[in-house]
Amino acid sequence: MEKRPTHNFDSGADAPLPAQADAGLFEESLMVSLRADVPEALLTSMRGFIEQHPNWDQYRLVQAALAGFLVQNGVQSRDVTRCYLANLFPAQPGFRESQNTCR
Repeated sequence: MEKRPTHNFDSGADAPLPAQADAGLFEESLMVSLRADVPEALLTSMRGFIEQHPNWDQYRLVQAALAGFLVQNGVQSRDVTRCYLANLFPAQPGFRESQNTCR
């Protein structure tokens, strides 16, 4: 099988993933950094989208994509739905309430 080139997409510092994090520390944290290999086609499309939509950045795009995927695949969480909607409609203050963990 042909190996396709991927690019490292680093959304922040090298923070441990939940499975690797100390349980007490993770419960207190509202955000976790992710690091993922992204196929070149996705990275190119993401860069193009961000260039055409300056109010979006890589963090907002990934949050919206992940939350949208989870919502569309049956995850029933008010916080996940709020995160999805907050990224799609940032001007709506109701989606960015203080208890919402999506920023």
